[in-house]
Amino acid sequence: MKFLHIADLHIGKRVNEFSMIEDQKYILNEIIKIIDSEKVQAVLIAGDVYDKAVPSAEAVQLFDTFLTRLVKKKIAVFAVSGNHDSAERIAFASDIMKDSNVYMSPVYNGNVEPIKLTDEFGTVNIYLLPFIKPINVRSCFDDAEALRTYDEAVKFAVEKMVVNSEERNIIVAHQFVTGAERCDSEEVSVGGLDDIEYHAFDKFDYAALGHIHGAQHIGREEVRYSGTPLKYSFSEVRHKKSVTVVEFREKGQIEITNIPLVPLRDMREIKGTYMEVSDRKNYEGTATDDYMHITLTDEEDVPDAIGKLRAIYPNIMCIDYDNKRTRAFNNIDGADISENKSPVELFAELFEKQNNQEMTAEQKEVIERIVEEITEGAV
Repeated sequence: MKFLHIADLHIGKRVNEFSMIEDQKYILNEIIKIIDSEKVQAVLIAGDVYDKAVPSAEAVQLFDTFLTRLVKKKIAVFAVSGNHDSAERIAFASDIMKDSNVYMSPVYNGNVEPIKLTDEFGTVNIYLLPFIKPINVRSCFDDAEALRTYDEAVKFAVEKMVVNSEERNIIVAHQFVTGAERCDSEEVSVGGLDDIEYHAFDKFDYAALGHIHGAQHIGREEVRYSGTPLKYSFSEVRHKKSVTVVEFREKGQIEITNIPLVPLRDMREIKGTYMEVSDRKNYEGTATDDYMHITLTDEEDVPDAIGKLRAIYPNIMCIDYDNKRTRAFNNIDGADISENKSPVELFAELFEKQNNQEMTAEQKEVIERIVEEITEGAV
């Protein structure tokens, strides 16, 4: 049985005020072509279907068209809500859609029942786990009051699932697994509060994950992020976007293949003086309609540089400068952005500076509890 694993579609996303709808429509059509050529039987969508909890009408219409095309091809769909989605909106009409083999994750209520498929090798059980926080799990179980971390919450939720180890089992989930490589376009919890260990998915033959934008596996080949189908920030400029095809044979026999995706417009960075980047010999024959980040090396700012360069590169997303002035600004002595410190560590440093003494263990515990409550309450 062949599955296509995709995630983080972020339908309706805008990047630097550019709507990505046209690009998303194009790439979803390319994904349909891969489904046809690979003879895929089911699609796993691991969260962040939309970019906002309340998506635009055109975003909803695009996803509706995508699902409708899959249903007409008799392709089963298994999707979960991500942290960008509204769990309630993703779950809307899910009971009705089951009749068309479209399974959308319900709002988490502690009961995750497997959806069963069969082929010549037996049963494949598919578990849909929407994005969850510790508070979501604690509210469903009387014996979960002690849960504080995302790792504890996900492991607890998985332990409550009835998983037959003799059969093949897949989980579709949207969480951050410790060790995954992140980029600027992802929503990050400061201090790594949302980290979970890949061992949380040890019961499953394959974990179809979403949340991380770069395709990768964590711990073992079968715990995998498919990544986004498009580049959504210039921190992803070197990503090779793809979809993941997973073929299940008998228990323990899985073949995983990444199939490249070619976008309607790529995302690129170029650097040089204004005269260099506007010289015909340097851009002729290149894809000038790509989404561009241009870094100018001129020592003096070029008046209306972005307006002038858009005559050549119509989809410039941003322009900046790399010269003596900007390098001096970026290397101010004593600058410390503390980007790798947790909120508790930062607060402890401030406390020590203001009070000339370290926080006590009890005070740190109070701050940790406050940070956790704030994080759990965040969208």
